[in-house]
Amino acid sequence: QVQLVESGGGLVQPGGSLTLSCAASGDVFSIYAMGWYRQAPGKQRELVATITPGGNTDYADSVKGRFTISGDNAKNTVYLQMNSLKPEDTAVYYCNADARPASDHISYDYWGQGTQVTVSS
Repeated sequence: QVQLVESGGGLVQPGGSLTLSCAASGDVFSIYAMGWYRQAPGKQRELVATITPGGNTDYADSVKGRFTISGDNAKNTVYLQMNSLKPEDTAVYYCNADARPASDHISYDYWGQGTQVTVSS
């Protein structure tokens, strides 16, 4: 119904930057929020940042001041600008959307396939 396609992961040195993108497509009627989560090996998936169409944002304490989430409502796309990356930021990053498909009356949680971010020298 709703597909999320992520891009932008990769290998970066400590202190470097990366930008992740996530585009929602398919049977999208309305998006209530989009965001990024991450999961490191042996750890639970955790919130990184979220944004609403109105521009309200929320960040994990561990990324405040280093990561910036932004969105393009016209393109149903969300971005995550990651600066001053640390080895502990290494994880698979997943895009998430709370979205209502046109064929339904309620919203659902949708997830992307994940993109690997590795911070290492």
